[in-house]
Amino acid sequence: MQRTTKSWNRHVAVAAFLIATSFLSGFTFKTILTQREETQKMKKVTGIGGIFFKCKDPKKMTEWYQKHLGLNTNPYGATFEWYEGADSTKKGQTQWTPFPETTKYFEPSTKDFMINYRVENLEALVEELKTNGVTIVDTIETVDFGKFVHILDAEGNKVQLWEPKD
Repeated sequence: MQRTTKSWNRHVAVAAFLIATSFLSGFTFKTILTQREETQKMKKVTGIGGIFFKCKDPKKMTEWYQKHLGLNTNPYGATFEWYEGADSTKKGQTQWTPFPETTKYFEPSTKDFMINYRVENLEALVEELKTNGVTIVDTIETVDFGKFVHILDAEGNKVQLWEPKD
């Protein structure tokens, strides 16, 4: 009888060990996957936040686009509102803005345009970009409608990153 009890106890102990090991392995695997997904999510661009370009006469250009293409313009250009595909209740916007051709705002880039990308978790993204040697042009600025920072891409184009305050 004692042998049967010892054998039974040994089987229970082995089964408990296997269950615990399986649980811990699954937990560890899930943690690794979750961290990987968060890292990938951190880098995710969620959309185009704006298109900015240089021109000789921004006011005249804005009027032309209003008259001929029907843009609903304002003093800053035009704002296009849309709804997130993943969450149709969440409103987003994309800004279209002509700048004077003499603007220094796009510097140090010499290009006549700048693209604004909507991003998630700007602070963590900037830290990762620094780690990867990406040139960060300025510091993160927080305003009423979100956080902004400028970087340079591989060809020296100035890029604006924006974490909207939705």
